[in-house]
Amino acid sequence: MKINALILALLVGLPGLASAKLPAPTEEQKAKQEEAKAKTAEANAKANEQLATAQDKVAARWIQNQKAKGVTVTPTPIAPPPAPAVAAPTPAPAATAK
Repeated sequence: MKINALILALLVGLPGLASAKLPAPTEEQKAKQEEAKAKTAEANAKANEQLATAQDKVAARWIQNQKAKGVTVTPTPIAPPPAPAVAAPTPAPAATAK
C-alpha cells in the first residue's frame, strides 16, 4: 500500500515541477532561430524542386513506355489549389444613445 501511495504522490507532484517556464530567448538566440528557419525553408524549397523534377522524369518515362506499347496517354493538368476564403469583417457594435 505504501508503494501505491508513493507512486500516486509522484504522479500528482511531477507535472507541477515540469510546468516551469523557460526564460525568454536572447537576441542572439532569436537571430539563430530565424537563421535556422531560413535555412530550413531554403532546404525544403530545394527538396520540393528536386522532387518535382524527379516526378516529371518518371512521368515522362512512363508516357514514353506507354506510347511504345501503342497506348495514347494524355496527362491531366493539375490546377493550383484555390485561394483560402477571406473571413467577412465583423460589424462594429451599434452605438447606443443615452
